[in-house]
Amino acid sequence: MTKFSDLNLSSSTLKAVNRMGFEEATPIQAGAIPLALEGKDVIGQAQTGTGKTTAFGIPMVEKIDVKNPNVQGLIIAPTRELAIQVSEELYKIGQDKRVNVLAVYGGQDIQRQIRAMKKNPHIIVGTPGRMLDHINRRTLKLGNVSTLVLDEADEMLNMGFIEDIESILKNVPDNRQTLLFSATMPGPIRKIANNFMTDPETVSVKSKEMTVPHIEQYFVKAHEKEKFDVLSRLLDVQSPELAIIFGRTKRRVDELARALTLRGYSAEGIHGDLSQAKRMTVLRQFKEGRIDVLVATDVAARGLDISGVTHVYNFDIPQDPESYVHRIGRTGRAGKEGMAMTFVTPREMGYLRIVEKTTKKSMTQMKPPTSNEALEGQQRLAMEKLVETVKSNELQNYRGMAKELLEDHDSVEIVAAALRLMTKEPDDTPVQISEERPLPSKGNGGRGGGKRDFKKGSSSRGGKGGGRQGYSSSRGRSKNPRRKQQRES
Repeated sequence: MTKFSDLNLSSSTLKAVNRMGFEEATPIQAGAIPLALEGKDVIGQAQTGTGKTTAFGIPMVEKIDVKNPNVQGLIIAPTRELAIQVSEELYKIGQDKRVNVLAVYGGQDIQRQIRAMKKNPHIIVGTPGRMLDHINRRTLKLGNVSTLVLDEADEMLNMGFIEDIESILKNVPDNRQTLLFSATMPGPIRKIANNFMTDPETVSVKSKEMTVPHIEQYFVKAHEKEKFDVLSRLLDVQSPELAIIFGRTKRRVDELARALTLRGYSAEGIHGDLSQAKRMTVLRQFKEGRIDVLVATDVAARGLDISGVTHVYNFDIPQDPESYVHRIGRTGRAGKEGMAMTFVTPREMGYLRIVEKTTKKSMTQMKPPTSNEALEGQQRLAMEKLVETVKSNELQNYRGMAKELLEDHDSVEIVAAALRLMTKEPDDTPVQISEERPLPSKGNGGRGGGKRDFKKGSSSRGGKGGGRQGYSSSRGRSKNPRRKQQRES
């Protein structure tokens, strides 16, 4: 397990990576970043969604001299969507270092791009056609480029961009560093590597196949601001014995744990910022059943030996499909059955397909439960507890009072009142969850544009698109002190 703190990164880059919520490097990142930091040419072979942007973005940002106003980094991407996505991620990585990133692509006013070029971007991310257009207009000068990246090279081959790429490469200094990333390595891509790279090191990451016959896998399609209410209802309907909820960032974990506690669940969070002693305390409480729900980041949950987990909820779909394998592997152990539910925003459906391809198993769509269904779920749970109490036959001290009640009240009304007291009913307790941007579009949902990328697209604003906003969720569940008392006793 490689952490970003182990990669000898500058304090500004490490600060940015921590703020983005990344703790552990994915396999392609752990393999490619050290080699690239040494200045070597790198061929990275890995599937989409394995963290390739950070794998080349960190070394590129580390090399940028912000006092030099010239273009020093060049990234060629097959589509405008990917160009925007990459520029936004590089902006985040280089934010503390004040690295200026600009995306250029077809469909956007070229005069606007020319004006942006005059603001001295350090890194240009673009599609081949529009990049060549700027080179021919002499609005893009590449004489000072020290790092060149070819992203999703096989996709650019499929779209007919090879000649354009070769033309661009001829305009870049020979002593540059070249990083090429591709899911597959067909002949023409190998030819580019042979002709335009110097003694490249290859980092190959193959997706792991996973057979999980004892885990039922579902996905729930929901918008970001709806996810927490859907999660609350699922917990009410399914009443898991022990559940783990995965969040993408440390902030997400903290906020989810607080919100779940407000809604009456016994929940705690663990992530890399917690002390080892605190993490061990939380895990011990979880194993002993004193905590119903554990909320965790990927890095905090890897390697945990926890038995008895019945449900895993991916509140955020992981960017790396390998993380999905590790997440749902927390349940369904020792031959026992388990359930895994993954929340997906409409924009993230491409990632879901990548996960299904990785695991060789399709997920079943689950309809989000309604408030009435959630209430019914809690009523059933209360009824089961009532029946268990009757079966325990330890009611001697209560029979006399029960007979008194029956003298003045209907038996059905008494049972109904008992069920109501034991049922966790909905209320309007508000919670605050910071809204995370969905992962960038992937797969068929994220492809667009022809060879020259001339379809109209959205502007990139130099890669600075979109911050995070908060939202409150109030269609909630009431706090239930009785439930906590039962756990603490």
